[in-house]
Amino acid sequence: MALQVGDTLPHFVAKKDSGEDFDSKTLVGTLPLVIFFYPKNFTPGCTKEACDFRDSYEDFKSLGAEVIGISSDSVSSHMKFKNKYRLPFIFLSDTAGKLRKLFGVKSNLLGLLPGRETYVVDKEGIVRLKFNNMNASKHLTEAMTKMKELIAI
Repeated sequence: MALQVGDTLPHFVAKKDSGEDFDSKTLVGTLPLVIFFYPKNFTPGCTKEACDFRDSYEDFKSLGAEVIGISSDSVSSHMKFKNKYRLPFIFLSDTAGKLRKLFGVKSNLLGLLPGRETYVVDKEGIVRLKFNNMNASKHLTEAMTKMKELIAI
């Protein structure tokens, strides 16, 4: 069952780009989150999306939010990607696809390409935005708009 707006973010553990374990309990319930799933490191659309979030990262931080990028790439690939493009936020490795399955992120292009989906989760851990679109350039705008709405409430 796919995660929907209004659902509580499920607990999960995954490897961070640093190789350490990331436990969602450390952030869920303490601050708002932007979690974006993307197909693959170093591809043009995914690089653009990650750099868009990088360029607005301080804006998200000023709103009290954290940004997390998730793909099936390895920890070492995430580290190289992060270093090459100076990406300041957390990356999680989902090599087995467990997080995609947990969130219900569907594949695109006849199942050949992992989906691109962004979630905005409020401070209490409730999903407030689920945005699925293969156009990488739209995810930042959708996430920022929803985050500003949440902060204004």
